[in-house]
Amino acid sequence: MERIKNMGLKKSLFFLSVSCVFISLLLVLLVFHICEAISEIYPKGGIAYSFDGGMTLMEQPTPEQQKILSMLSFAELFSCVVFPLAGLGCAGVLFYHIKLKTPIDLLREGTAHIRAHDLNFSVPAVSSDELGQICAAFEKMRTELLTTNQELWRQTEERKRLNAAFSHDLRNPVTVIKGTVKLMRQGIADDQALERLESYTLRIEQYVEAMSSIQRLEQMPVRISECMYAELRSELEDTAKLFAPQLCLAISAPDSGSVKLDHGIFLTVAENLISNAARFSRNKLQIQLIENKDFLSLSVIDDGSGYPDELLQSGPKPFGKRKEDAVHFGMGLYSSEILCVKHGGMLKLKNVDGQGAMATAFFQTDQTPSRFAGQLID
Repeated sequence: MERIKNMGLKKSLFFLSVSCVFISLLLVLLVFHICEAISEIYPKGGIAYSFDGGMTLMEQPTPEQQKILSMLSFAELFSCVVFPLAGLGCAGVLFYHIKLKTPIDLLREGTAHIRAHDLNFSVPAVSSDELGQICAAFEKMRTELLTTNQELWRQTEERKRLNAAFSHDLRNPVTVIKGTVKLMRQGIADDQALERLESYTLRIEQYVEAMSSIQRLEQMPVRISECMYAELRSELEDTAKLFAPQLCLAISAPDSGSVKLDHGIFLTVAENLISNAARFSRNKLQIQLIENKDFLSLSVIDDGSGYPDELLQSGPKPFGKRKEDAVHFGMGLYSSEILCVKHGGMLKLKNVDGQGAMATAFFQTDQTPSRFAGQLID
């Protein structure tokens, strides 16, 4: 049976037809043999001729015997016609059940699943014949269709994340510009107000240009340039004052020297961490900029209630906002982590006993930021 399943359709149909017709012919011969054996019991009647020319009148069958002999003759004729036709019919039935039924049922069920937009099924390989190959091709098509749908769903989710990150990261520079304009209207702006407006306007322009040319947040380019520590400290202080003017601010950073990193990514991460900490701080906010061997670390510490345990265990997730925080998208920490990894570093979150939450962003400071991307930093 297994051998017939793996035969080609033409070969298996021919084999079954020949086999069934051969068996039917054997049955016809058997019927003839049985009928001849029965007819030998009864007299045939007629005249028997001998070699010397004599004639002998043979015993004539009775009407009942003649009727039986006629039935035997009819049975022989009937078997010659019916048995071969029945053999061909049996060949067709066997061919359908052995070769066609299972593949057709599988393909019919698979088509019904696809029509119902359900791709979570499989079409097993039933044989190696033409229908088995069709089933295998159908299964390959289903797998590729499922992969395509999953990729489209992933791209949709990625576009959703990208748009949310885009709007979130634009909010911080816009907040800085609005705060600077407000100070200028009140006549209490400092000497760097115009420079700050120009700088953040340029940042928005560069960010929009970069985001319009990429499809994924992870594809954001890293542009390494040399930045002075004094400039970074000043920008951190300005950002903190604009996002948390009511808090007591403490900033520590190197007094001199420079570092090579992507200035835009650094400021985007810094603004995300500072704005996030400012929303949960009670009285004070600490910012620490520390130069390590191959990394620059930026720590933002608040005196709030700390990070939830779920966030510390699973890490930042897209749209991972608190239920009571309906204004924000919950993309700040998530996009910051991606940008840190893009810059060869990572983002670490922890709760400081009695002090609140601490977020530390690491940025690799050499020219190949992907070499240590995502590795654990103690």
